[in-house]
Amino acid sequence: MPHKIGFVVVSSSGHEDGFSARELMIHAPTVSGWRSPRFCPFPQEVVVQMVERCRIRKLQLLAHQYMIPSKVEFYISESLPEYFTPCQAERFRRLGYVSLCDNEKTGCKARELKSVYVDAVGQFLKLIFHQNHANKYNIYNQVALVAINIIGDPAGFGEESNASSREKLIDHYLGHNPEDPALEGTSFGKSDYISPLDDLAFDMYQDPEVAQIIRRLDERKREAVRRECYDHAKKLKQAIADLQKVGEQLGRYEVEKRCAVEKEDYDLAKHKKRQMEQYRSRVYAQLELHSLVDAELMRRPFDWPLQPLIHGDSPHHQPPMLLPPPEEDRMTENQSAELFLQDKPSSRSLDVSPQDYSVDQLLPTTHPRLRTHLESLPYDERPLPAVHKQPGAMAVEPEKSDTDVSEVPRGATVGEPEPLTEKALREASSTIDVLGESVVAGAYSKMWSSREDALLALYKQLMDMPVGTPKEALRSTLRAAVFLIRRSIRDIVTPVFQASLKLLKMIITQYIPKHKLSKLETIHCVERTIPMLLTRTGDSSARLRTMTSNFIQEMALFKEVKSLQMIPSYLVQPLKANTSAHLAMSQMDLLARLLKELGTDNTGFTVDGVMKFTVRALEHRVYEVRETAVRVVLDMYRRHRASVLEYLPPDDSTTRRNILYKTIFEGFAKIDGRPTDAEVRAQKKAATEEAEKQNKEEIKILQGQLAALKEMQAEVQVDRVQEKEGKATAAECPDTCGRIAAAASSTEVPESHCLDNLCIFCGERSTSFTEEGLDLHYWKQCLMLTRCDHCRQVVEISSLTEHLLTECDKKDAFGKCHRCSEAVLREELPRHIKTKDCNRVESSPDGPRGLHDEPAQDACAAQGPVAG
Repeated sequence: MPHKIGFVVVSSSGHEDGFSARELMIHAPTVSGWRSPRFCPFPQEVVVQMVERCRIRKLQLLAHQYMIPSKVEFYISESLPEYFTPCQAERFRRLGYVSLCDNEKTGCKARELKSVYVDAVGQFLKLIFHQNHANKYNIYNQVALVAINIIGDPAGFGEESNASSREKLIDHYLGHNPEDPALEGTSFGKSDYISPLDDLAFDMYQDPEVAQIIRRLDERKREAVRRECYDHAKKLKQAIADLQKVGEQLGRYEVEKRCAVEKEDYDLAKHKKRQMEQYRSRVYAQLELHSLVDAELMRRPFDWPLQPLIHGDSPHHQPPMLLPPPEEDRMTENQSAELFLQDKPSSRSLDVSPQDYSVDQLLPTTHPRLRTHLESLPYDERPLPAVHKQPGAMAVEPEKSDTDVSEVPRGATVGEPEPLTEKALREASSTIDVLGESVVAGAYSKMWSSREDALLALYKQLMDMPVGTPKEALRSTLRAAVFLIRRSIRDIVTPVFQASLKLLKMIITQYIPKHKLSKLETIHCVERTIPMLLTRTGDSSARLRTMTSNFIQEMALFKEVKSLQMIPSYLVQPLKANTSAHLAMSQMDLLARLLKELGTDNTGFTVDGVMKFTVRALEHRVYEVRETAVRVVLDMYRRHRASVLEYLPPDDSTTRRNILYKTIFEGFAKIDGRPTDAEVRAQKKAATEEAEKQNKEEIKILQGQLAALKEMQAEVQVDRVQEKEGKATAAECPDTCGRIAAAASSTEVPESHCLDNLCIFCGERSTSFTEEGLDLHYWKQCLMLTRCDHCRQVVEISSLTEHLLTECDKKDAFGKCHRCSEAVLREELPRHIKTKDCNRVESSPDGPRGLHDEPAQDACAAQGPVAG
């Protein structure tokens, strides 16, 4: 019957850091899945390879809550021309597409599980993701897929399978639908029944450990039904139902614990962990009480061998057997994938022996080399076993013997690490002679726990070595330990990597000083490990990158290493063109941090070395590298000033077109205390705005004053008209006055021309005295007007004293002298009165007359006495 098909990710068009397409191989409540790069072009592709050629019956997709593609297309293919080569479209056959909801109704808080029933044969499946649905949460226009599940049957097991395929094809054309849900449970639809345990929803909401137990119990239930033990089958059925609720609850606890860790609420995470352990222990105790499970079934998933779960009713069932240890201890991912690409299913009779079958397993996860790779992964990164049909007729999986030590769980006291291979013996022969085979075998073990324990044991061994040990033995032990440290630094398991760093730190800071070994041993440790540590700073895991960078910085500050001045020389080596972005960023960041800590005085850093490296880094393709390089240049300028300028282009307009050099030169200006170009422009702009503002205020004040002057001019004109009318009435006076009045009237010009081009204050007449000309004359040239020095207002000279005392903005600062009636500053007024330098005001019938008053004379008095 159809079951879950295992697969591996062959390629993808790209992914965001920490969300690789390999995450799709894991089904668990806390899985993150795959995400496309930010602002990626569409469409995006993911290609997976199934463990064998099979007939796909059902595809399931679990979409992200807000990074949702509008459409997902499916393509299938029998094979590829070359592994990991660009997948050619013509080699894939299109199956169709599914559309995904935009999730607006749920507020982007729910994940859509889409199931598609298909009938297609092949081994490669390509998914094409189209443009994302826009929403406020997806600010980078990404698409994502949390999980994918493939359910189907192995294809090509023999004539019986081919005949079955032909019959189904005929039924398809005749209109019969074998996948009709109404036929499930009937004799017709029995072979196409899909177990709920193979559904994606089961794995995504179940605790992985409980899910494995449920699958094992389901196998035992089917076996009990086959043996007609119905009471036992009933108990197992009830236990499975109860365990499903337990698994969902534990899955929720795990998600809550993970959220607490992300929020750094470690008290809550600790509480959730304890709650999970207590709940799990209580449930397991109840299961053991009813004799439903045993110790072998209660083992953790990472203690189980990564082998497929075998269905008891499969016509091709064969018990899985453990394989002998591989000859090679390491293999790259591509080589492992190529191995199981070549594993093809073959028809087998029902009497195939387990020994023959163990040599040619069908599922790639049972291949010895691939199992070595998978077993070295942490538990959270392991792909779950896939349900798989295998040849054979045995219905019950044989129990594993207690003497099998290749899968001993962590913390177990039985068994030893597996024996070393011939290659390992040749490679580590000198190390075995010094440290012993048990320690080296643990360091070479397939189980990460054994590798970690070997390093910790070596740590204790070195710490306990007595002081009087011969120098030659101490040096041999140190070099053997460094050999194992180099191997462990490359380990992908974090605890093993941390143990290698701990051992290296102890050797440099404690072992060598304690036994008074020479600096040559410290140099050996640094030379053999620092290049590999720098390589690990380019790891895809952000946690490992940070851990390695911090250790290198700490190592460079060790007093034993600092005096050697070795690590700075490694950091200023030029970046290669093919250097990864993570490695370049980590190297630049390390350089900036160590340069700040150590400086350039006898530390291994030189101005020439640092500046040459940094100037090249300014042209790197990664923005973060260029940004850090700018910070290093500025830091170097603070220390050396003129020496740094020799490595940079001249500061001119052409160079400043480059935004990086513009930033650098502006940073230099700030360090020197000079205003930058932006600050100079801002100051000029502020000064210009202030000058314009003052000019506008002065113009506004002058316009008001001119308006007042025009009103005064109009009043004077009215007074002169009245004066002329008075002179006309004076014609009745004596003859002399009459003659004078007649002579004066004979020389008068028309009234319309009397005041034209005339200043009413000083009496000057000019043809340039138009309306604008008079304003200019009043403002700058008129001798009868002056500008107040305190408020800048234009007033008549004769009324300046009155203005200062009553109208000026600074009138409170002036006082009036009682002798001369002048306006004097109050702070000068006592001295002014005391010196008596001013003239007393003369009294007249019209009131006191001051210095600014002129005696008034009428026209008749100006002509002398009039004859009687």
